[in-house]
Amino acid sequence: MNLAVIGTGYVGLVSGVCFTLGGNHVICVDKDEEKIARLGQMKSPIYEPGIEALIEMNLKEGRLKFSSDLRESVRLSDIVILAVGTPSLPNGEADLQYIESAAADIGRAMEGYKIIMTKSTVPVGTNEKIRQIIAAHTGYPFDIVSAPEFLREGSAIQDTLHPDRVIIGLDNPALEPVMRELHQGFTENIVVTDIRSAEMIKYASNAFLATKISFINEIANICEKVGADVTEVAEGMGLDRRIGSSFLQAGIGYGGSCFPKDTKALIQIAGNVDYEFKLLKSVVEVNQGQRFMILAKLHESIGSLQGATIGIWGLAFKPNTDDVRESPAREIIEALVKEGAHVKVYDPIAADNFRKQYDHPLIHWCAVPEEAGTGSDAVCLLTDWAVFKDIDLHLLAAGMRKPILIDGRNVYSKEQIEGTGLEYYSVGRPRMGGLSGLSPSVAGAV
Repeated sequence: MNLAVIGTGYVGLVSGVCFTLGGNHVICVDKDEEKIARLGQMKSPIYEPGIEALIEMNLKEGRLKFSSDLRESVRLSDIVILAVGTPSLPNGEADLQYIESAAADIGRAMEGYKIIMTKSTVPVGTNEKIRQIIAAHTGYPFDIVSAPEFLREGSAIQDTLHPDRVIIGLDNPALEPVMRELHQGFTENIVVTDIRSAEMIKYASNAFLATKISFINEIANICEKVGADVTEVAEGMGLDRRIGSSFLQAGIGYGGSCFPKDTKALIQIAGNVDYEFKLLKSVVEVNQGQRFMILAKLHESIGSLQGATIGIWGLAFKPNTDDVRESPAREIIEALVKEGAHVKVYDPIAADNFRKQYDHPLIHWCAVPEEAGTGSDAVCLLTDWAVFKDIDLHLLAAGMRKPILIDGRNVYSKEQIEGTGLEYYSVGRPRMGGLSGLSPSVAGAV
């Protein structure tokens, strides 16, 4: 088939590239001409393992093109895929200005029948609004399909090519064979629903996963007070098939472009129909507070942060991505700077993106992870990149002013910590290590 994908962010670029692997011809469209030029040179605007190799292969084989000409791209396509951003407004609602603008542009560009497939995450009822906008700008027939994405940054290609399921929302049954053919080879698990249910499935799925994360973080906080180990608790829970082990890793909370945005949007969707989503409000509240657990442990271990030097490992909201949107690191570092701490930061991929959004004279940007620990009063691990798992902890402790390691992702085991000289704090697990490096008052208290 001939596809035009409007938007070259995570969803649009990954979807467009992956659809070429089914033998389709895809034009990825974006208003940003500089981005389009970079993509034409096989340089991805996002960090996603494997994406540039797929771009290069499909450009050379003629199945993939990049363009800033929406009109021509729509004219040449059978299916037009909407994959533009829907960021949060200050009140938590999804900002639909980009998708509404794209819908109007599509309507003006149409010169015949088209299938309009929405992959952007949109509130219930948005596809009907898209239908009205397109109809206001064209006299040609078209159909609307809702096909929300469920990819994870860092494994987006794998998730697109081998999804757990594909959700197709439509109101014209004649489109079902076309949609099944488009997704042929990805999965046989295709669920066909009405459009509003498809829109709701995306929000409900992300809200439930966010709830699992906040739940296990609450359990972790209780574990610390009663002397249990949340990793063992989560393992025992996850073996129950009704619960499952995914998203039961305690830490400093979720971030990124989806969970924070979608949970807030679903709360607003409920509010717009006079329903108070009490559970989801608590999920958001728990997640917001969880990241400041890092600061509480810093105060517990070293006292005042004024003039202290704190190393930070990880700026991306998760490993294998350069995405720093809603990353816990942002609020943690801002709080450290506000308290007068000097902050030494390292991230293998996301440092440049983070620095564009937030920089400060008290922040020192490190070239290697060990540099963040040298002369520091504590190191805080915020993103569980693989590089941090291979650090020589003995050398880390030897180079620190106070050998305190606060692990916000529970990366290290008891065996790795023993004998290093580190005073080790994690999330929902008993404290490990010796008391070396603590002030006398703190050491006496513990």
